[in-house]
Amino acid sequence: MARDARAAHSSRRRRAADDDDAPQTLDACRRCGLWEHATQAVPGAGPPRAAIMLVGEQPGNQEDREGAPFVGPAGRVLERALAAAGLDRASVYVTNAVKHFKWAPRGKRRMHKTPAQQEIDACRYWLERELDALGPRVVVALGAIALKAVLDDRHARLQPAMGVVQPAGGRYVIATYHPSFVLRVPDPDARKRAYAAIVEACRIAHELAQRTDGAPRP
Repeated sequence: MARDARAAHSSRRRRAADDDDAPQTLDACRRCGLWEHATQAVPGAGPPRAAIMLVGEQPGNQEDREGAPFVGPAGRVLERALAAAGLDRASVYVTNAVKHFKWAPRGKRRMHKTPAQQEIDACRYWLERELDALGPRVVVALGAIALKAVLDDRHARLQPAMGVVQPAGGRYVIATYHPSFVLRVPDPDARKRAYAAIVEACRIAHELAQRTDGAPRP
């Protein structure tokens, strides 16, 4: 509880400092250096008052080129998982914790690199504004980076939080694997389990979004 209070105070103080030097648009953001090598910033997409927000790590190569989130192979996995959970992708809001693609060259390919903590912290400026604007009832954190950003907790770990519903910031938060993990797992059985975990998190999010017992406690 004490750590939660400190985190909330730190977040409020950081936001006050942010507002003093706020970029006017996402494309104009220079809060970290990722913009220098990305094609463009990739904003979130979905209904302006969606009850469910899904947060990934960062745009991939295809998302960086097209300027939209989850349009590549991981996006297709996510779309299947949402459908299996009874959700239409058009009914949810999808975004990323980090809005620019971080990559390293490998031959002619651009390979994903994990964002550093300072890059996650810098981009939380935008995630906070998405959360404030949408006011989602449920947030699904897809992967460890997303969970750290959503909870504003650099110590957050994915495995202990998997499938656990956490009230945070007046909404429900549930964590699961990033869809790209399903694509990387070589073992077929492990791949099925990872996909099933994503479907289950989406199913729980759907159920929570339909509840009528008021907002969760912070």
